[in-house]
Amino acid sequence: MQLPTTQAIESIGSYANGCLEGAKALPLTGKGYQVVRSERKRYFAHSDTISFIQDLALKSEMKLNKQLLIADMSLPQGGRFSHGHSSHQTGLDVDIWLRLLNKPLTEKELKQPYSISLVDKPTSSIRDKQWQPEHFELIKMAAKDERVARIFVNSAIKEKLCEEENRNTEWLRKVRPWWGHSAHMHVRLKCPPEDKNCISQAEPPEGDGCGYEAQSWRVNPTPQKKRAPAPVMPKQCTEMLNTL
Repeated sequence: MQLPTTQAIESIGSYANGCLEGAKALPLTGKGYQVVRSERKRYFAHSDTISFIQDLALKSEMKLNKQLLIADMSLPQGGRFSHGHSSHQTGLDVDIWLRLLNKPLTEKELKQPYSISLVDKPTSSIRDKQWQPEHFELIKMAAKDERVARIFVNSAIKEKLCEEENRNTEWLRKVRPWWGHSAHMHVRLKCPPEDKNCISQAEPPEGDGCGYEAQSWRVNPTPQKKRAPAPVMPKQCTEMLNTL
């Protein structure tokens, strides 16, 4: 699907099994951010997500003096990517690289962008040379936004955030460890209240998730022998496809 539908904007279904009516395109450059790998056409989203990105980028530029690189959001009509993600289907997910910039990339640099991992894979620990105080502040700003449901990061990043937060840890409840996610944070927004066909994820577990819970993610996952069958697509999404 190369273009959004012309219907009113609505996130339909769940983050990993849904679609998006009336998607909006994030401008490829804006105040405090640039979109990377735009040729993938993954810069579409719900208008709430667009507003969140623009707000966070502006705060990052003003408070942290850092420019953001925005990676995968959603496709023009949401739904499944051909590769790379099982979520990002309803326009409410966005990947933000943790390569924070002092100035925007040049046109030449933007053609061959690269991310930077904050985690040393063999030791599952933070790479001190790459970690910046601004990483802490950026993730905290995102987590404290009322629109945000969850933020997925590598467990080593979660542990580092827990270590550095010595006051109110309530916001850390939203920051969830997940495999990979060492070079970007995956921000997931809540279902908009008016989108009645959007399926919310359960609230994160009680507590800040620090200590044992974060450390338990250091164990490598057991490889799955078989991929689970794809779930049945919501009726509204199949109807979108059938109108083509």
